Amino acid sequence: MEEETGGEIAGEDNRLMVHYCTESSIMGPGIGKGYSQGMTKSSGEPEDPRVTRTRRDVIRASAASLLERGWTATTHAEVARRAGYSKATIYAHWPTPVDLMRDTIARICEDTTPPPMGGDLREDLHTSLSALAWTLSEGRYDRLMASVIEHAGDNENARELQERLYETATAGIRDVLTSHLRRDDVEPCLAMLVGAVLVRATYEGRSVSPGFITDIIDRALTDVEHGGGH
Repeated sequence: MEEETGGEIAGEDNRLMVHYCTESSIMGPGIGKGYSQGMTKSSGEPEDPRVTRTRRDVIRASAASLLERGWTATTHAEVARRAGYSKATIYAHWPTPVDLMRDTIARICEDTTPPPMGGDLREDLHTSLSALAWTLSEGRYDRLMASVIEHAGDNENARELQERLYETATAGIRDVLTSHLRRDDVEPCLAMLVGAVLVRATYEGRSVSPGFITDIIDRALTDVEHGGGH
């Protein structure tokens, strides 16, 4: 099937800033590994460049809609409008909303890289938690998480996507803790730190200040130390 020529994606002036992403990750021309010109079919044959372009354009548009408006509003019709393709083309590649969300969230996650670490536990935690806080408040990750959680209640596929988003959002923090703490202390400390930032930024809608981050790090590590951690 011959692919249509996609139009300019609406809203590109509002650059997507996803958790630790580079500026060109989702909205830029180099969308990433999965939809590069070297993408191959499962048979090992190179994919038609027109198909590659279509999938790249659609996933970019879908990611923009998902972060701006949430899961429910990111319909095949809305993505088709943003990307400049027909709904028939979108359905041909992604027959169901879950299919489209799976590839969209995969792209967001693949474009996510933790900030560089320096080796100091408290400083690295502060850097990682600050990045998470920024993403929740400015990168629209809070809306994305809320949308996926809403659908995860009665959809197993959505629950898998929820788990992947959480793992991606907390990967840098987890790596820092794993490098410095006993294995048994990592998960409780991670839950305490991430939970505090999530509640502050998402549920309370308040600013996550540097002082707040320093305070929760001190509290979490004090609990670990009193429990026999390093």
